[in-house]
Amino acid sequence: MNILFVSLGCDKNTVDSEVMLHHLGIQGHRFTDEEEQAEAVIVNTCCFIDAAKEESIDEILRFAERKKQGLIRALIVTGCLAQRYREEILREIPEVDAVVGVTTFDRIQEVLDEVMKGKEAPVCVGDADDASPVSTKRMITTGGHFEFLKIAEGCDKRCTYCIIPKIRGHYRSVPMEALLEEARSLAEAGVRELILVAQECTRYGEDLTGRKQLPELLKELCRIDGLHWIRVLYCYPEEITDELIDVIATEDKICKYLDLPIQSGSDGILRRMGRRIDRDGIISLVGRIRSRIPDVCLRTTLISGFPGETAQDHRQTMELVRELRFDHLGVFPYSQEEGTPAAAFPDQVSERVKKTRQTKLMKLQQEISRERNEELVGRIVEAVIEGRIDGEDAPDEVVYLARTMRDAPEVDGYLFIEGVDPSRDLLTGTFVRVRITGAGDYDLTGEMYEDESAE
Repeated sequence: MNILFVSLGCDKNTVDSEVMLHHLGIQGHRFTDEEEQAEAVIVNTCCFIDAAKEESIDEILRFAERKKQGLIRALIVTGCLAQRYREEILREIPEVDAVVGVTTFDRIQEVLDEVMKGKEAPVCVGDADDASPVSTKRMITTGGHFEFLKIAEGCDKRCTYCIIPKIRGHYRSVPMEALLEEARSLAEAGVRELILVAQECTRYGEDLTGRKQLPELLKELCRIDGLHWIRVLYCYPEEITDELIDVIATEDKICKYLDLPIQSGSDGILRRMGRRIDRDGIISLVGRIRSRIPDVCLRTTLISGFPGETAQDHRQTMELVRELRFDHLGVFPYSQEEGTPAAAFPDQVSERVKKTRQTKLMKLQQEISRERNEELVGRIVEAVIEGRIDGEDAPDEVVYLARTMRDAPEVDGYLFIEGVDPSRDLLTGTFVRVRITGAGDYDLTGEMYEDESAE
């Protein structure tokens, strides 16, 4: 069949989608990006916050209308929304033929077969705590030069605002040998940048061996030929050890980059969130990291308008952002998720106040990001080519889109390399050396440094 596959949500979901694509592909199915060519549609959904939930529902409804019109033969919903709202989906959207949960997505081919045999509304949803599928084979959808490696599933933190533990279950690490085999396979397929992801990467291995094994895993990954950069996302601040900091500092392949969501700068709000670190602990940790890794790039996320957040709490968060000067920062207005403790908290903050505080934090971060970028002007950095932009009016003007070690794909900024000889064709995934010549709020500009490849 011709299948249109829609993958929504986070990079962990991307990995699940790629495993499903592999299972379908080896059975001979074909994939298309054109709705008019699709015979079946699979929507891998997200429901982490309201905006993600709405996007998922909108996509399902759009294809349900095509099913109603007889334009497609099958519509299957997978992922977090399917896990959380399977009965509601089947009841409210009768055009959906089947739902597949987050621990059973490796059975997608079996479910599709049942649908095509005319079986009514197959439900393939297991318990959130069931063993998650482990696969070393998947269909790469990221372009090929970077790829995600999901090292664990679920979370045990139980932050009061987060629904993920109820959807994805308790923390389960993928065995290290399976991860190393998968990483070797990705490297053999041409992946140069490997990005480790999980709901929380820092506790990797603790459920298997009783100790944190992320440093050990990183060292093993560094031995794999073909990998050039290794990046780690989603590191809970309280779980970052000196051993992990040292491995990042000393291993050449590991990007000097840490993503540590702090969520708030107010101790009172951190306690209400169920976070396990306070303001002083955050300040101390950032100091330790920067002392050991002077060129480190730090990313964080914040929640604006958490229930009970006062103007003073917001000011404390602003002050912490001003003091710590993160390189990258994102702010999400609090989303009141049913089934979480925080949804029932008193003193819910209005949407207007949430968005106002989000805007103020992002305006402050915009200033900090520009200042941090300006500090890079004149430096020689390594960058990976992401694409080429040809001048419309001046064919001789060629600009390459690139990323530095300081920028994770799809979430951080870009480096625009100007003045490259038009006759030279730099392929996506090529590593080059660049002199930074200019800085914007989030992006950089530069020129090739002696036109040398860094490989």
